[in-house]
Amino acid sequence: MDAMRMEISPQELQQRLQAGEDLQLVDVREPREFDYCHLPGSVLIPLGELARRAEEIREQGPVVLICHHGVRSGQALAYLRHRHGLDNLLNLRGGVHAWALQVDADFPVY
Repeated sequence: MDAMRMEISPQELQQRLQAGEDLQLVDVREPREFDYCHLPGSVLIPLGELARRAEEIREQGPVVLICHHGVRSGQALAYLRHRHGLDNLLNLRGGVHAWALQVDADFPVY
């Protein structure tokens, strides 16, 4: 899978969520960031806890990894792909910041 296919735009994510697609949303930010704002239905697994909590990431069906700008979620994707062989992962391009700017004007920006 090439790098482009491992990303999802905020608009595509919104469309897939509105269509009722079964996506696992995994937020890899810190708890204080998650408490401030997060996408509904997302589960918090901070990047620093990913190694010991990797079994919480499903192996079947799309998993969208989320962070502030897409950097930490990209690291999480690389780790899960190479260490755990997962090929069902998508990185939210631009993270929650892009979501706020491109999809949901009421979503908090920080």
